[in-house]
Amino acid sequence: MDEAWLGVDLGTQGVRALLVAADGEVLGSGSAPLRNGHRAGVRHEQDPAEWWTAVCAACRTALAGARARPAGVAVCGTSGTVLLTDDGGRPLGPALMYDDRRAAAEGARLRSAGLAVQDTWALPKARWLTAAHGPGRIAHQPDVITAALTGHRVPSDSSHALKTAYDLRRESWPELTGLPAGTLPDVVRPGTRLGEVCGAAATATGIPAGTAVIAGMTDGCAAQIAAGALRPGAWNSVLGTTLVLKGAASAPVSDPAGVVYNHRAPDGTWLPGGASSVGAGVLTARFPGADPAALDARAAAFEPSGAVAYPLVSPGERFPFHAPGATALLLGDPESDADLWAALLQGVAFTERLCLDYLHQLGAPLDGPLTVTGGGARSAYWTQLRADVLGRPLTVPARTEPALGMAALAAYGTGAGAGLAQVAEGMVRPGATVEPRPGRTARFAEPYARLVGELEARGWLPRAVAGHARARLGRNTPGS
Repeated sequence: MDEAWLGVDLGTQGVRALLVAADGEVLGSGSAPLRNGHRAGVRHEQDPAEWWTAVCAACRTALAGARARPAGVAVCGTSGTVLLTDDGGRPLGPALMYDDRRAAAEGARLRSAGLAVQDTWALPKARWLTAAHGPGRIAHQPDVITAALTGHRVPSDSSHALKTAYDLRRESWPELTGLPAGTLPDVVRPGTRLGEVCGAAATATGIPAGTAVIAGMTDGCAAQIAAGALRPGAWNSVLGTTLVLKGAASAPVSDPAGVVYNHRAPDGTWLPGGASSVGAGVLTARFPGADPAALDARAAAFEPSGAVAYPLVSPGERFPFHAPGATALLLGDPESDADLWAALLQGVAFTERLCLDYLHQLGAPLDGPLTVTGGGARSAYWTQLRADVLGRPLTVPARTEPALGMAALAAYGTGAGAGLAQVAEGMVRPGATVEPRPGRTARFAEPYARLVGELEARGWLPRAVAGHARARLGRNTPGS
């Protein structure tokens, strides 16, 4: 049988599984929805039991009739999602999702103690959980699945542990977590072998018993692997409900403000990046049931729009600045739905440019290719608009699902290649490159500067960051 690897992606709304060969051919795929999450105000929970049910369904579909036996499986999840488990890795209650904001007071206390954390990060939520619902062991989203696959509790990967304040330089937990002894998990690097699929899990999932279970990474890192953006200077911009930028560097990018954080690749290199609360989610919120392609066609008449937007999906911003009190804004009055749609598309592109300007200020390497992935990359018009606003070419890989990234990591973890970048590049199918149209970047300089000024005036964007962004007007966003 052909050799292949299984990648599993635990998303917010569903689970996706892909069986992938070394050359990137997808030999099987499956998905299952997650419908029972609970959102109310600052609260966002999911039932971990539903994760396992969905993983079983997605994997059985992906493997049904496949001509290959998986040599390994790796799992990614949402960054910052945590829960309490017993000593065997079994959930003790619901999981607090990545955007649950009930631990804001804990976040403030941790920052006052000197830890650079954000309110939605896992460590504040871990402290809130143990105080309100403990005792128990802290686990990250994929830990539940890898424990079920192996039949015993397993270490967390350092990628998911990052937002629980795991120190990636020292590869140890800091002393200031404030959590009881024995609460935090052991941690290993992504790509580490955690064990093998046990008999009970094989029956439930269809994954053969004995298949290697490999430590995964967060969904943002998984998408970056799937984009092949692992060489220093390369970046991947994931535009889904929100916007995530992930890059590759030989050394971590230092950010005293804690806005940019650094994951560590299995080979010890660094993956800096950040996650914004701006994204495509605002489109479905403002235009429920609309035809995006039809609105894209009409929006082309408004370049630039008569209004300037900062289209936050939910209150609070994390990147390119930290402002828990930030709210969505719209400057000016759009003349039509098409003009408003244009303003929202452009607002996301402006945010993307500001993220790159901030990374440039921090000294991050930006001279490599920029790939774009996520649901937003499926819009040809929006991708062209983003290239115009950024003033640089954008590459759209043929297939960019996080589950593909986990298949590549599983291949790396089972010894299929010398390095993760090499394995990923073998699996990634090249796609189209979108060049900025001549003269279009200059059209958007004034509304971009206007947005930067408004964010600064509201006290959300630091003066130095705003000044750096204005100083780069008229330049393209690569390392210049």
